[in-house]
Amino acid sequence: MTSATPPFTSSSLHLPHTPKFTYISTPFRALTRHPCPPSTIRMCSWVSARPERNPGPRKTHKRSTSSPSSEAEDLVKLIMRNFSDKQPLVNTLDKYVKFVRTDHCFLLFEELGKTEKWLQCLEVFRWMQKQRWYIADNGVYSKLISVMGKKGQTRMAMWLFSEMRNSGCRPDTSVYNSLITAHLHSRDKSKALAKSLGYFEKMKSMERCKPSIVTYNILLRAFAQAKNVDQVNTLFKDLEESIVTPDIFTFNGVMDAYGKNGMIREMEFVLAKMKSNQIKPDTITFNSLIDAYGKKQEFEKMEQVFTSLLRSKEKPTLPTFNSMITNYGKARLREKGDLVFKRMTEMGYKPSFVTYECLITMYGYCDRVSRAREVFDEMVDSENEKKISTLNAMLDAYCMNGLPMEADALFDNARSSRMFRVDSSTYKLLYKAYTKADMKELLGKLVVCMDKDGIIPNKRFFLDALGAIGSFHDGKKSTNRKDGSRQKAATETAKS
Repeated sequence: MTSATPPFTSSSLHLPHTPKFTYISTPFRALTRHPCPPSTIRMCSWVSARPERNPGPRKTHKRSTSSPSSEAEDLVKLIMRNFSDKQPLVNTLDKYVKFVRTDHCFLLFEELGKTEKWLQCLEVFRWMQKQRWYIADNGVYSKLISVMGKKGQTRMAMWLFSEMRNSGCRPDTSVYNSLITAHLHSRDKSKALAKSLGYFEKMKSMERCKPSIVTYNILLRAFAQAKNVDQVNTLFKDLEESIVTPDIFTFNGVMDAYGKNGMIREMEFVLAKMKSNQIKPDTITFNSLIDAYGKKQEFEKMEQVFTSLLRSKEKPTLPTFNSMITNYGKARLREKGDLVFKRMTEMGYKPSFVTYECLITMYGYCDRVSRAREVFDEMVDSENEKKISTLNAMLDAYCMNGLPMEADALFDNARSSRMFRVDSSTYKLLYKAYTKADMKELLGKLVVCMDKDGIIPNKRFFLDALGAIGSFHDGKKSTNRKDGSRQKAATETAKS
């Protein structure tokens, strides 16, 4: 790190480049926000929450120290364990009908939404409507619309929106926020963004549905992800002219989206805007900057941000170190990656399985396959839960070093030992690698294994494979010598 470049600190920012935006920022007006109606869901940016709980009557015990929320979670876990294809969910709900209330159903929506059983959410909803205690509420519809959106069921989300209005509920801000988010999960991003802007303009004209900071945060992040700088700038201008005050989530979301797209100057512009609004960076801010600079291999800036993080009131997290290890590894700076891991452990942080996967990836990029295998074996021998992502990291390390036979041997061992639950992600990784290596025998064997394991490849699977074939043939002549020498060196390293 050179002394010529001033360090990044939470109190002073020295940004070398500022993009030319059509709009110049002015100070935001700090005005009091209107409170939300009791029926709405209180939401923070990108985090869904339940409305105020109203638990039904429960059996009380004199010495019980459990909170109502923990009791509700225990009952939901019990319900989730007791339904199956043979035992329908509605039958299980009928069994506990004396205890289940709205807060339990919200928890059920969340748990079912994490799986592919989203249809059961509608079963729970229909069951709720038949109960005496049920009252049509915006919060219920908002939660369901959110779940359907995350599962890509935009039409179902729209149907729930219509159903809500037919039930006598009047839409509010939280419902429109969920509807916008649902559209943004659809595959056609350009159409989704246009729809979202349409809802945004409509919200402005309705008193109950005025855009909140959550609305702005959702849209700003979405347009930043789409690399639409002009629209992000327009939304920031609109935000300043409204009664809504930006928060830390506003800037973190936009900076993270720009950073992931490699738009460093735009990210730094938003960082300066954040400073002008007297909002101090938090751990998420620092992590986003570290990750963005690391991916662009601007390591001097990355190290400056890390130093500033250590000097601030915030503390590094495991993702901080994981990002630095991975990005040093991709740049083949193994010694620096090792130093980051050493410093992490010296500071008292316990590595997670993700940390070890980052180490395996780093050693894979740095042609240290034998060391990667040592880390992998340590993970396998430990008592920690075995993750398929760890196996995939080791297989990828073999494949990127031109060792498909070693990858095949490890894959066979993993399948036979049943230590890892091999899924489509593993097959996709190997299919692409074997295709690039032109290993027809291994490809044939892999297809047979896929059939035995019941893995049915989808359209995306084959599109990626065809892309790998195309890139393989296009660059085959120019890379034969390089791949041959690398494979020879990697084989010697693996044997050492």
